[in-house]
Amino acid sequence: MGLRAGGGAAAAAGLLGAAAAAAAKLALGPGGEAAGGWLPVLLRVGCIGLVFACNAVMWTVFAKALRLSSSSAAASVTTTASNFISSAMLGRLLFGETWTPLWWVGLAVTLCGLVLLHTAAPRMAWLPAEKKEA
Repeated sequence: MGLRAGGGAAAAAGLLGAAAAAAAKLALGPGGEAAGGWLPVLLRVGCIGLVFACNAVMWTVFAKALRLSSSSAAASVTTTASNFISSAMLGRLLFGETWTPLWWVGLAVTLCGLVLLHTAAPRMAWLPAEKKEA
């Protein structure tokens, strides 16, 4: 249960981090000036608030992932991979960004690393001390 719960929380933290970055790009990016009025200003302020909210929830969920995961490395790598994938998807959906062949190679390597990390048998961090004969 810990692996699934920790992995799910780590993936959610990565998604929230990507959402915060997308909101920041919407808030600070070009556009909206031609429309005039208060609506673009209110939307930008709302996006800035969304950046802070997503980051606050992301850190809370990441802390939970650290607590539920078998290791901090597993939680950190899963969060990073989730953020990488989520950022690419949000970039494509919201901003029309493209994925290059190198991006696909990076995605494949990242996913292979995640599979290895989450399926490898845990090793003991310590070895019993050997008895010395006098």
